[in-house]
Amino acid sequence: MNKKTIEDINPFGKKILVRCDFNVPLDKETGEITNDLRIVSALPTINYLLSHNAKVILCSHLGKPKGEVKKELSLKPVADRLSKYLGFEVKMAEDIIGESAKTLAENLKEGEVMLLENVRFDPREEANDPEFSKELASLADIYVNDAFGTAHRAHSSTAGVADYLPAVCGFLIEKEVKMLGDALNNPKRPFVAILGGAKVSDKIKVIEKLIEKADSVIIGGGMTYTFLKALGYNVGNSLCELDRLDVAKETMKKAKDNNVKLLFPVDTVCGKDFSNDTEKITVNSKEIPDGWQGLDIGPESIKVFTEELKKAKTVMWNGPLGVFEFPNFAVGTNAIAKILSEIDAVTVIGGGDSAAAVEKGGYSEKMTHISTGGGASLEFLEGKLLPGIECLQNK
Repeated sequence: MNKKTIEDINPFGKKILVRCDFNVPLDKETGEITNDLRIVSALPTINYLLSHNAKVILCSHLGKPKGEVKKELSLKPVADRLSKYLGFEVKMAEDIIGESAKTLAENLKEGEVMLLENVRFDPREEANDPEFSKELASLADIYVNDAFGTAHRAHSSTAGVADYLPAVCGFLIEKEVKMLGDALNNPKRPFVAILGGAKVSDKIKVIEKLIEKADSVIIGGGMTYTFLKALGYNVGNSLCELDRLDVAKETMKKAKDNNVKLLFPVDTVCGKDFSNDTEKITVNSKEIPDGWQGLDIGPESIKVFTEELKKAKTVMWNGPLGVFEFPNFAVGTNAIAKILSEIDAVTVIGGGDSAAAVEKGGYSEKMTHISTGGGASLEFLEGKLLPGIECLQNK
């Protein structure tokens, strides 16, 4: 990566504004953090800055408060969890750029950490408002972006502040760009990509990119049925984008022309309704009966995909292979997570539900890299420039 990192600056005694991705899942009843991977992922950058006597000012969003102060989306639980990991109190500001934040920042000493309140409590954050960006920047001497999960958004705290401060990236963004970039552009072969998720329209750019790079591409999830329909098969009541059939046909032709193997589920677990407890049957993917909808890959598909994955030296996985939120239709997704934990290959998991499946199964330690950004990793794979990375200084 040709962007400057925290190792290219001198943080001694400086106030460093670090944009993290602390958008962690919270328990609706208790408000407790249910998974702190994103907090843990920020620690290497925070600890590096502390070891170089910096004064660290952290900021992040949490949830979608839509520019209003919502107590249940306060970053206070994050400050508490960070304090436990760091072994000292992380000072929590009561606002973003108000009296509380300014006073804490002015009095911050070397080796101390403070956290601003949820940046999305201010409507100007998502509008990338220059005045708001300038106010944020005025708290610090240097800006560090380490929030890969929001690097595809041009907001004040992810891009705007870079207009007013020297801007570099932290270790997490550096690692994400390296892992995703290497897997995509310099993979050990055979390189197998697994793509799931609901819609072809959401993933078409990624599929096109991977057809240029991979040796084989496994397709699962809801978008399978648009491809099967394009092949002339009956898909029953399955999710199907009829306006994307031409795109599916073109994609299959492109794969053939590039000598890339496209694998679709050979059998499908169908439900009568879109619910966990619906009646279910397993059928040949070419013959989904009317009145039934495909909700997961079947046991034969798991076998076929397993054989392909056993040959792989690099695997990139983005998107679940069934309706992962229904336990009865998460079998395929969980099986693939297990297989990836067992094979001898570089395994890169592209955030979102794929990451959740890996974590839920207890396979996280066995993966080479789990991305912290679902949407950002998708856009990176599409080859798009991410505003939160583009705004940083070049080496």
